[in-house]
Amino acid sequence: MAPASADVRFSELVRASAQVSEVSARLAKTGILADLLRALAPDEVEIAVSWLSGEPRQGRIGVGYARLRELRVEPAASPALSLLEIDAELERIARTAGRGSAAERARLLEALFARATAGEQDFLMRLLVGELRQGALEGVLADAIARAASVAPERVRRAAMLGGRLPRVAREALARGEAGLASFRLELLRPIQPMLAQSAPDPEAALERLGRAAFEWKLDGARIQVHRLDDAVRVFTRQGNDVTEAVPEIVETVRALPARALLLDGEAIALRADGRPEPFQVTMRRFGRRLDVERLRAELPLSAFFFDLLHRDGEDTLDRSAEQRFAALAGCVSERLRTPRIVTADAAEARAFFDTALAHGHEGVMAKSLDAPYEAGRRGAGWLKLKRANTLDLVVLAVEWGSGRRRGKLSNLHLGARDPASGGFVMLGKTFKGMTDEMLAWQTRRFQELELSRDAHTVRVRPEQVVEIAFDGIQASPHYPGGVALRFARVKRYRDDKRADEADTIETVRALASS
Repeated sequence: MAPASADVRFSELVRASAQVSEVSARLAKTGILADLLRALAPDEVEIAVSWLSGEPRQGRIGVGYARLRELRVEPAASPALSLLEIDAELERIARTAGRGSAAERARLLEALFARATAGEQDFLMRLLVGELRQGALEGVLADAIARAASVAPERVRRAAMLGGRLPRVAREALARGEAGLASFRLELLRPIQPMLAQSAPDPEAALERLGRAAFEWKLDGARIQVHRLDDAVRVFTRQGNDVTEAVPEIVETVRALPARALLLDGEAIALRADGRPEPFQVTMRRFGRRLDVERLRAELPLSAFFFDLLHRDGEDTLDRSAEQRFAALAGCVSERLRTPRIVTADAAEARAFFDTALAHGHEGVMAKSLDAPYEAGRRGAGWLKLKRANTLDLVVLAVEWGSGRRRGKLSNLHLGARDPASGGFVMLGKTFKGMTDEMLAWQTRRFQELELSRDAHTVRVRPEQVVEIAFDGIQASPHYPGGVALRFARVKRYRDDKRADEADTIETVRALASS
């Protein structure tokens, strides 16, 4: 439990963060962070975990990237700032509004930086510009919270999965242990983290790993989570954004189902007249819009297909086996609203089902263990995705300026896989293939918004943008730190619906290389 100590010096957090970046072993990182967390007072825990996750509690504070980068303040000679002092100043800056507010925010920020040492200034700068934002570190933080609070890591992850952001979960775990974590429950109308899938090369490999399994069409739509409580219906994206107003037809569909309370997992997709899917980018036009919803609905209606049920009429089902959840789903959602599915142990039947999904214009299939619970927020071994081409969801680490007809455009992408052990990303190679002129124009704007630094040829960016990459194979490579590289990598699409902490891991890449 956290002691009611005096304010922890900011320098202690900065030192711990530096130590974490210098060691590679996950256990060592966990120990460093756990020691720091134990030293914190209860009202410091949420602040520290937010910062170590790479984000101020206030989110954006109203000072632009360019203004931050221009900051030049003589550092303090010795550390004196506490976590509480800095958090209070950031809150004050974020709340400054009205005439002359930009100048006042800049003045307050300069005054804060003047009280920070050189190392503290560096940490603050990286925190505020987003350079510390590496979702892969959250897994290490969850283990550290569990260790500091003397609870099982699974309990911390489950609390975070059920809608509690990790800083809040940390505060409760360190203050009240198991009792604090038990306060996080599935709550309708508040999103939970979705279960994610690992990759498999083909149906045969999936059956070898899972045995008799369910196979579902993998629709090329937008993942949705739909909550109903009486007449109230809320629709959330995979990132937990509320898009209810943008998708009235899905609200009407769920409101008509024979249940008072529901939590459904599924896909929203725009279909053509022949039943084939529109491209993913077309479906995504319906999301994020608050104006002209009825016009867009008429022009581009959405269909909902559900594949899982996590709550019905007062009863949570996410801990039940997939087979039991499928039966519960069939009990309240008609077949026309369910994702096509078969259950089989026969490789030929699974292959034929895969081919049928492709023939209807979809991405491939999902293979799901019949025994697995719903592992919210995790890329569980119980779900496998199988696609026509080999693809990975990777993170853009840097971009090179193009030449020839691409001169003046950011073109060649540096691609990284997530490394849960280090909390960072492992570079797998580069690609400039598969880009349309429209995509080149978009990414030139986008990656300058994410810029950390540049030289004459390359712009290094915050590791936030996920891109789906198709490739022909994976080969050993001495040129990249992970020891592997993608062959004939090409851009399939950008995944604005995914966060960097949902990207594929280096372990997934190595598993594909050995399959």
